[in-house]
Amino acid sequence: MIRRSVVGAVTALIFASAVPVSADPDIGAYLAARQAGTENNFAQASRYFTKGLVADPANAFLLENAMTSLLALGQADRALPVAQSIVDRGYESQIAYLVLHVGHAKDGNWADIFNAQEMGHSVGPLVDGLLLAWAHLGQGDMSSAIAGFDAVIAAEGAAVYGLTHKAYALASVGDFEGAEAIFASGVPGGMRYSRQSAIAHAQILSQLERNTDAVAIVDAVFGGQLDPSVAALRSQLLTDQAVAYDAVRTPTQGIADLLHVIAGLLEQDAPDAFTLMYARASTYLWPENTPAVLMTAGLLEKMQQYDLANTVYASVSVDDPSFAVAELGRAEVLREAGRKDAAIEVLEALTRSHPDLPEVFATKGDTLRQTERYGEAVETYSRALDLYDDTHSSRWFVHYTRGISHHKLDQWPAAEADFRAALALRPDHPQILNYLGYSLVERGEKLDEALAMIEVAAAARPDNGAIVDSLGWVYFQLGRYDEAVVHLERAASLEPVDPVINDHLGDAFWAVGRAIEARFQWQRALSFAPEPDDALRIRDKLLRGLDMVLLDEGLTPISVASGND
Repeated sequence: MIRRSVVGAVTALIFASAVPVSADPDIGAYLAARQAGTENNFAQASRYFTKGLVADPANAFLLENAMTSLLALGQADRALPVAQSIVDRGYESQIAYLVLHVGHAKDGNWADIFNAQEMGHSVGPLVDGLLLAWAHLGQGDMSSAIAGFDAVIAAEGAAVYGLTHKAYALASVGDFEGAEAIFASGVPGGMRYSRQSAIAHAQILSQLERNTDAVAIVDAVFGGQLDPSVAALRSQLLTDQAVAYDAVRTPTQGIADLLHVIAGLLEQDAPDAFTLMYARASTYLWPENTPAVLMTAGLLEKMQQYDLANTVYASVSVDDPSFAVAELGRAEVLREAGRKDAAIEVLEALTRSHPDLPEVFATKGDTLRQTERYGEAVETYSRALDLYDDTHSSRWFVHYTRGISHHKLDQWPAAEADFRAALALRPDHPQILNYLGYSLVERGEKLDEALAMIEVAAAARPDNGAIVDSLGWVYFQLGRYDEAVVHLERAASLEPVDPVINDHLGDAFWAVGRAIEARFQWQRALSFAPEPDDALRIRDKLLRGLDMVLLDEGLTPISVASGND
């Protein structure tokens, strides 16, 4: 019921935005704004939608989109007057109501929240009910707040949310016994924890001198997957000293936590840009709530708004337990934005501030490898492997990527050792089998073993063009040319613009006497910008044929290998 009502808001927003442009708009600004909005370029969108409002200040579409673009940028203060203009003009807008409610909560204007609700400015049943309850608490009226939380608890499908926020409210005024009684009470379907509510319950138990029970809650909810903040909490609890309650301390934080939870509910079903509205509203109210900050940055990253994501990641304090997580995210968005040197600088600083975190060195190794600094990558991967526990699930991938770096440095014995170490940790992994098998084929070594590896990989990933190409190529190297053609044609259909695959297919066609088709494939391979050395070799094959090229390379020509000298 709750999830349906929240996700249903997406449709409401779409229809609210589908208002026709009114008279005499700035058409250029309008079209530029629409294009920027399509690309999730919120800075450009806000600029052009705002410019459009100069010529057409009453246009509902422009108002709505100027407001949402500003909120997406993290500029809620600028979105507030636009939201007020939407409401003043009598337009209905769920996001405008949300923005105004958030503004009132930020400023502690609780009476304005009541007035807005009386005017029908609804965000949705769940938000409305908990917003009113927290507003009563903001005014110091605990009795009315409890009644408000109880009303939410009584609503269909809303009990767990009402109970959780009631417990927050009681704990925020020091009633830890009452808060614990709520968490311990029976809830139909069982008490469902969010990250924040699990932390709150553990802190409440600690305040009641029940650290052992608090540790049990942390272990039951988070298992072995502890983020830095939760790991720090667990360590504190193990000292048997009381941990301060700071999970949700104020009405403003309570509302921020609610909006973060709703963003999490929306994340799988709603467009990222819509989910971002709730995440941004949450962080506006509570900028120190790192999980919401990281969610916001992750949403921006998914939408390829790398500069905005970088700014959000950078807002996490160096004293925050999740600082390293945020910096790893920042390095990733810099890399995705093509700023690999800047990403490496971030990671180098992180290796100095967090020298015992293997994930930092593994990520730095990946970035160095992607910038073709293979020697440095090998050293960095080695440091990561030294730091990882022998049973850590990431070890296989570091061996695999270090193996690639060794291979690029033409250090084959070390590369093969790493690939086999990775395979020992992840037997039958298609990615490892393909890379190792293909490398053996290219070297002309252990071809029977290579074939067996690639056959397993291809069976596991039959639609992976690179792996199917490897299978065709090993058949080619074994002189099984008809079988090679079958698989290489399949690979070319899966990856039609890959220069290596098309080049391989041309060789296979040549080997079975289909010279015209071979030359066609080599021409295709050239058109897809192969590596310079590969391009020279392909041109030579087009000029003189594959056999003459092989002869010059000291290899056996196809015609001789086929028994036709």
